[in-house]
Amino acid sequence: MTTEPAEPVRDLLRLEYQALKEEQRSRITARDRLVYATLAVLVATVAAGTDRPVILLLLPAVCATLGWTYLVNDAKVTAIGHYIRTELTPRLASTLHAGGVEILGWELARGFDGRRRARKLLQLGANLATFVVPSLVALAQFWLSGSPPVQLLIASALEFAAVTVLGVQLVRYADLSR
Repeated sequence: MTTEPAEPVRDLLRLEYQALKEEQRSRITARDRLVYATLAVLVATVAAGTDRPVILLLLPAVCATLGWTYLVNDAKVTAIGHYIRTELTPRLASTLHAGGVEILGWELARGFDGRRRARKLLQLGANLATFVVPSLVALAQFWLSGSPPVQLLIASALEFAAVTVLGVQLVRYADLSR
């Protein structure tokens, strides 16, 4: 019994799909855990007390780091989904000679309903509220706490820049247009 040429290609495409879905699942899990870690840091910072202003400088540094990692994972999850929809699905359909039969319909259908933009706006708001707003509040509280040493003012200015860049990138990657 001979194997037709499309079969090995189809098997490779199936393996590629499975590997991509596993990576996507893994990144989604990591991304979601970053939100919980950020919230834990926020609670720990508040519990440590705001009577020691220098502690407030920990929050923007941690939020910027975890927020950036969140953003990178989220961008990869989105890129994997886009690749599956635009590249892998058509190639798989071609090897299966599907002839109009929809392949991987869930990959194509999910997320593209009339409420997608509202969901994306809400997610952007949640991301900003998780990673950016607490950092800005902590920095404002630090700046209003008295006259800190110049080194801490410089550190806080650098943190402000990092958190601002993160906020801009969160907005840019929110993908509100589609």
